Amino acid sequence: MRATIVGGGIGGLTAAGHLIRHGWQVRVLERADTLPARGTALGMWPPALRALDAIGVGDRIRSVGVPQSSGAILRPDGSTIARLRIPGDAILVSRPALLNALASDVPVEFDCTVDSIPTDCDVVIAADGIGSLIRDQMFGPRYRARPLGMAAWRGWVPGDTSTTTETWDAGALFGITPRDGGLTNFFAAVRVEPGADDDGITFLRTRFGGWHPAVREVLDRIDSESLLHHDLYHSPALPSYVRGNVALIGDAAHAMAPNLGRGACEAIVDGVALGRALTGSSDVEEALRRYDRARRRRTRLLVRGSAAMARVATTGRGRRVRDAALYVLR
Repeated sequence: MRATIVGGGIGGLTAAGHLIRHGWQVRVLERADTLPARGTALGMWPPALRALDAIGVGDRIRSVGVPQSSGAILRPDGSTIARLRIPGDAILVSRPALLNALASDVPVEFDCTVDSIPTDCDVVIAADGIGSLIRDQMFGPRYRARPLGMAAWRGWVPGDTSTTTETWDAGALFGITPRDGGLTNFFAAVRVEPGADDDGITFLRTRFGGWHPAVREVLDRIDSESLLHHDLYHSPALPSYVRGNVALIGDAAHAMAPNLGRGACEAIVDGVALGRALTGSSDVEEALRRYDRARRRRTRLLVRGSAAMARVATTGRGRRVRDAALYVLR
């Protein structure tokens, strides 16, 4: 059996790894010229780690990543809204380290631009991200990802940290976590109109410079070379993740706000769920329907939940009630 995977990111490489382990012939077509050398830390929750185990890279991620068991939600003055325990094992790992592990046994064809759905294979897996051209061809432009009304800045600074915190205020948040390599990872989100101009570090230091010392210390160490900036989007509810012999996975199917930390995890789970469906049946279209039933409802709930959490974290109203509820539910 032959699969063509459009997109050599997290979901595409995971699906490729599973299919290759089960004897499939797989082509992975990636438009970039190499795997990225930059990228922020990603949380690997237990379902994602189990999926990584299924393709033989779970232990490698555990060895390079940073275990995460607790965290805190703070106010801009540094006072605590709630302290959180993270159930089960969870790992923070940088995107480059994760992609390198996923690509270790997967041949990737770089510099490949795909403008139409491939036809020379048994199944096409569209892992071409938030701006998926294949999704457009399957369902049309009405199902493109929509602006969340927020922009994000992510990066890392020298020196490590042993704590995980997220600081919430009206219209903005700032997170600080450990990262592999002895670095400190940070992420910021601000409610802005899509496409709003900013001047990077100056904007962040102006917006967050009055916050508590841990935030200011990170701001003082930011290097523009490591700073990533983009608008945030989330997907509308698609009528299906499959059509004919084509399946959507990851952000092509269910782009979500980062506030639950599940985007990368769900792309990994997608890849293994799809791989299991395909290797468990000789009927491709039946296998794809099984994948759709297994993943569409759950990921739609996460898309809605992530957007709701973004609103809760950056709300300008009812913060005392929110904080009290978080303290009780911690």
